Amino acid sequence: MFDSIYLPVDNSDYSNTCIDIGLELAQKFGSTIVASHVYAAKMHDVRFRQMESGLPEEYQEEDELEKQRNIHDQLITKGMEVITDSYLDVPKDRTTKLNIPFEGKSLEGRNYTELVRDIKESNYDLVIMGALGLGAIKDSLIGTVAERVVRRIQTDTLLVKYIPEIHGERSSSDKIVVAVDGSQQSFGGLKTGMELSKALNKPLEIISTFDPYFHYAMFNSLTGVLSKEAGKVFKFEQQEKLHEDIIDKGLAKIYQAHLEISKKIVEDEGMECTIRLLDGKVFEKVLQYAREENPFLLILGRIGVHSGPEMDIGGNAENLMRMVPCNVLLSSRTFKPDIDMQAEESIEWTAEGRERLQKIPGFVRPMATSAILRYAIERGHSMITSSVITEAVENILPAGAMQAMRQIGEKIREDGVDPESENVLKDYKQQMLDAHAGEDADKNASSKEEDAGNGDAGNVEVSAEHVAVTADGRNSNGAQVTDITFQCKHCNTFMGSDVIKCFVCGAVGDSLVPVHKEGFKPDEKEMSGVKQMTTFDDKKVQWT
Repeated sequence: MFDSIYLPVDNSDYSNTCIDIGLELAQKFGSTIVASHVYAAKMHDVRFRQMESGLPEEYQEEDELEKQRNIHDQLITKGMEVITDSYLDVPKDRTTKLNIPFEGKSLEGRNYTELVRDIKESNYDLVIMGALGLGAIKDSLIGTVAERVVRRIQTDTLLVKYIPEIHGERSSSDKIVVAVDGSQQSFGGLKTGMELSKALNKPLEIISTFDPYFHYAMFNSLTGVLSKEAGKVFKFEQQEKLHEDIIDKGLAKIYQAHLEISKKIVEDEGMECTIRLLDGKVFEKVLQYAREENPFLLILGRIGVHSGPEMDIGGNAENLMRMVPCNVLLSSRTFKPDIDMQAEESIEWTAEGRERLQKIPGFVRPMATSAILRYAIERGHSMITSSVITEAVENILPAGAMQAMRQIGEKIREDGVDPESENVLKDYKQQMLDAHAGEDADKNASSKEEDAGNGDAGNVEVSAEHVAVTADGRNSNGAQVTDITFQCKHCNTFMGSDVIKCFVCGAVGDSLVPVHKEGFKPDEKEMSGVKQMTTFDDKKVQWT
């Protein structure tokens, strides 16, 4: 899991503990240790020149001053190189004794700038650094170097915060604790926590926190500002009852589902874990938990479920990184649980929804169920109603496809075939694929022939630079293509970039062709009828 572990060192107690942990992990995972130290010779040179006016009078003559400058430059440059080499010799000697591959890096410049540059330019799997360094004082929470580095990188980072020699021996649960909130980063942290728990033989606990009290505070604050008339419009009493009866209980269910999903992920790997649901402010409750349990390691998603992708670090992660007394691992790694596992714990169907699902022919019902579940989960639904099914179907299938599918169903009944039989999918596969492509496959085929006879008429051209032709999402020129959409060659359905198989017809592999939506260029005639609207979540949508 950790092929390369990066250790910034400065000979502080925190740095030396980082080396201890890094070597232990390297032995368990067969990792290479890369250690670095940053020295700032140029900064000291500038500082010396700024202090020249304060030198004793005998050093103020130009010849003597120039002599002192040269001596200082040589001593600083050479001296700092010697110090750096000495710092790097510590992990080097220890890795040599343990037969662990080692690489040392001597970097010159501003400390956090050089560390960030090196991390971004390299392929490290884990960064281990002290929360504090040589400049630590009694009331320090986190050093400026550690904080600046953490904010600027996207590599998993383990911050060492607990040093027995400094903080004294204290009882510890010795657990590896993972905080999950439903985000892909928190589930990625869970996968990391599982590997660490197995390798270090430490117990694994998963926690999740929901806040049922925020809505009460919000409603209480409204009572003093809403007029009687405004209260009627807002329907204050009904809203408060809604929160008490539904929302608060619903929050608990959502976060309990995160725990149950996490537990299944762990158990699927043949491991054991404990789970715990906390209620209250996330930062406050997790901090209280960490102080009581004093785990070996607390793993947090770098950003949370409500954070935008542009965030450097989430608010709860930042506060906990500063305040908890234990070591912290910030996870940038992402993991998306299987959709069926998510659905089993977090999705329910209304009676009407289940009844409608049962009306779908048995040979396509599993496929349809998966597509509906994916649609519901991606849009945050926890209850699938008949209207959600309608939305999903309209979103997934091309216009006219449902009518064509009904015609296939009627033909199956006319042929006297059991729609639940295993051979139905094979015997009627082509007709179903044609139905997914549109209402009248023959008409579509003839239209395509006409288009072919008229040159490029009716064709959608996709620019080569927007088409990913490699497995890692690069175009024919080798440039990275982002925001990829996949199109199924069998049923023409468009899907997001995280698709594994077509959720309509089940096609996989080469049948899913990557395209880029920016490559679809409307002509002047099409653009003349385009209207723009803003959705409820501030998305700009153009439509004709």
